[in-house]
Amino acid sequence: MPAFESRVVAAGPAYEENRAFMLDAIADMHGLQKRARDASAASGPRFAKRGQLLPRERLALALDEGAPWLELCSLAGYLRDTSNPAKTVPGCSSIAGIGYVSGVRCMVVVDDAGIAAGSAQPMGGDKMLRLEAIAIKNRLPFIHLVESAGANLLGYKVEDFVIGGGLFANLARLSAAGIPVIALTHGSSTAGGAYMTGLADYVIMVRDRAKAFLAGPPLLKAATGEVATDEELGGAVMHATVSGLAEYLAEDDVDGVRILRELVGNLGWTQGNELPEGPAPALDTEELLGLFPKDHKKPVDMREVIARLVDGSEMMEYKPLYGPQTVCVQAKLFGMQIGIITNNGPLDPAGANKATQFIHACCQNGSPLIYLHNTTGYIVGTESERAGMIKIGAKMIQAVANATVPQLTVMCGASYGAGNYGMCGRGFTPDFAFSWPTARTAVMGAEQAALTMAIVMEDGARARGLPVDVEGIETMKQKIIQTFESQMSAFYTSGAVLDDGVIDPRDTRNVLGMALSVCLSGRARQVRPLTFGVGRM
Repeated sequence: MPAFESRVVAAGPAYEENRAFMLDAIADMHGLQKRARDASAASGPRFAKRGQLLPRERLALALDEGAPWLELCSLAGYLRDTSNPAKTVPGCSSIAGIGYVSGVRCMVVVDDAGIAAGSAQPMGGDKMLRLEAIAIKNRLPFIHLVESAGANLLGYKVEDFVIGGGLFANLARLSAAGIPVIALTHGSSTAGGAYMTGLADYVIMVRDRAKAFLAGPPLLKAATGEVATDEELGGAVMHATVSGLAEYLAEDDVDGVRILRELVGNLGWTQGNELPEGPAPALDTEELLGLFPKDHKKPVDMREVIARLVDGSEMMEYKPLYGPQTVCVQAKLFGMQIGIITNNGPLDPAGANKATQFIHACCQNGSPLIYLHNTTGYIVGTESERAGMIKIGAKMIQAVANATVPQLTVMCGASYGAGNYGMCGRGFTPDFAFSWPTARTAVMGAEQAALTMAIVMEDGARARGLPVDVEGIETMKQKIIQTFESQMSAFYTSGAVLDDGVIDPRDTRNVLGMALSVCLSGRARQVRPLTFGVGRM
């Protein structure tokens, strides 16, 4: 395939302005992630006094040293715990991602009991549902390092209680699908949270620290009047010797992780976890920092982005002279054949037709699809409507929704309107979705939304024979702009678990390579489904 000839000049005021804008956003992202790490680390003395490791220390011991780790949903819950951007602690009191344990690629979830004792946080249920869905779809063993105070009764919401049922149902479905579920319980596993331990196929509990009960001593006394200690009611020794809940009794956190690693290594899942290889891009990935301007209305040639992601910067553009604002490319990523769809402008009838045909062709030859968002949506206007924009856009959406190959999505720039749908946004359940820190997602731009409502209000007043309230309309416009702008940032949408994480643009190639490898390995993995999950005796 031909190598792409870049026209980017990595110098000059415009490039440097773009680069500074992106680096500021990356710094903000890292600052939020560090806030969660620091909040957990502040509990270090308390954990040490109890002879426990901090959650991130447990994770580091569990993962293979030097192996790739793809953290997911690290900004989940952003601004949901508090509306103050300077105080919000993202992550939902959990650390999660795809990593290697004893050579086996697994979904690993760690309750971060260093933050609010690991109690359930806003959006925590949605984050866990997403992690479970990824594990089910990609046949990843599901490992949960459990230590949670359960629901925060002071912030009780009935919808969180109902969502909790979905978490347990997914654990049962993982087991029934032939995908191992393993719980290493370091501390409390209480009330509904007891099922995070109880629904595992294999349970390791830490002596004198792990506890699992449907009703802890306070609730037990309140409900029945019975008085019992933690250990009597649900301690690790009791569950290992009396109830049979625990298969393995660990002496401490380190011993628990040792047992976990030995257990995973004996599952027989070591094959099919190899990462593919391929030549690096010929163009410098560092230059991705300077491609996107702060103003999303300014054009970006997305082929420049592709050339800094794919093997050797080589690509073959599909129908380059037809519908040129929609860019479809055949290329390789770490040696894996892929198709890429992206936008150099709105999706017009010709471009949508081209994208539809390209999706069909990729499904025919088994090439996974990667969508790079940079669009204000499907084009509007008399000409495009008469050309059949609605039916052609619907045809493209049909293709995206029913594609038979893995689909990965990256929000690079704007992702507005139905363009988000046609480019396999979250609503179309891509296998993975990520965002760059400066990406924006909304039904339309903030100014367009405000102007649309202003025109409607003006026309409505005139139709009723009333004077136009210019001051009221201006106030309304500013309110709409504020509402839209507060919800369209990548941090806000990631906080709502509308993607699987915000990533540094320079990491895009590696993130996509890992995610795509997970998808392809999962599809090739042979499992032994059961009618039901593994039942505890």
